[in-house]
Amino acid sequence: MKTLLIALNIAVLLVTPVAAFAQQSLISDPEIYEKKHFQEQCTKADFSEGFVIRQDINNDGLIDAVVNEGELTCDGEKGPQCNDDGCTYNFYLQVAEGGYFMIATAQVYGYDFVKRFGNMVLAMKMHPRFCDRPDADKTKEPCVVTARVRGTKFVTISKK
Repeated sequence: MKTLLIALNIAVLLVTPVAAFAQQSLISDPEIYEKKHFQEQCTKADFSEGFVIRQDINNDGLIDAVVNEGELTCDGEKGPQCNDDGCTYNFYLQVAEGGYFMIATAQVYGYDFVKRFGNMVLAMKMHPRFCDRPDADKTKEPCVVTARVRGTKFVTISKK
């Protein structure tokens, strides 16, 4: 068992430097990027007003973007990738040099952007199993995962 743990730690150390140097290319606008993707996937793609929300999600003063795929109608089907876990949300950060990059994708029912301890945080409503409550009724008591974006990472503050 001890040998297995050592081997796993070595494997992680070997992979981590490679991952650290891998860099995502910037996109000029997530809205254009995402709409183009779905226009290629669907015969007819319609996007409601809530498809892209622009707001500063990491408290750096730059306006970021959140894409809600539940606000897409693809070939007459609203939110085709939505399921019991919610809909896919893609979170993009804007950088000072210009452009955006995706920092996270989450399957959520929705989120609120609220101020906690002086910082804006995301309170994401998710399936109860994400809070270790697999048998809970998701319509009555969804899991709320509160996260702050620090640098380029989501940092979970609480789960309830």
